Amino acid sequence: QVLLVESGGGLVQPGGSLRLSCAASGSISGIRPMAWYRQAPGKQRELVATINSAGATNYADSVKGRFTISRDNAKNNAYLSMNSLKPEDTANYYCNLIPVLGNVWGRGTQVTVSS
Repeated sequence: QVLLVESGGGLVQPGGSLRLSCAASGSISGIRPMAWYRQAPGKQRELVATINSAGATNYADSVKGRFTISRDNAKNNAYLSMNSLKPEDTANYYCNLIPVLGNVWGRGTQVTVSS
């Protein structure tokens, strides 16, 4: 079984920054690609950023140039540095492995961008 724990969310003003952390543990073989997702109220979960085991990254157009995904290469831990935050970034943020194992998700961490 896989356990995913996200942390680092909070309330921040527009233009502010946050750094999210994710730890994946349990029945995981090797170092896996990882991703961050987000889900706002009333909307579908969307992919925000991915990083593979070699460190190659991809981003949704809406966050390019503002968000940076990184990882601990010795563990299945991932991070999301978010700068120049906008109200539309408000959502619950989740991380996961690629591919998702057993449809297991963590509780996420809430990010609220508001003045």
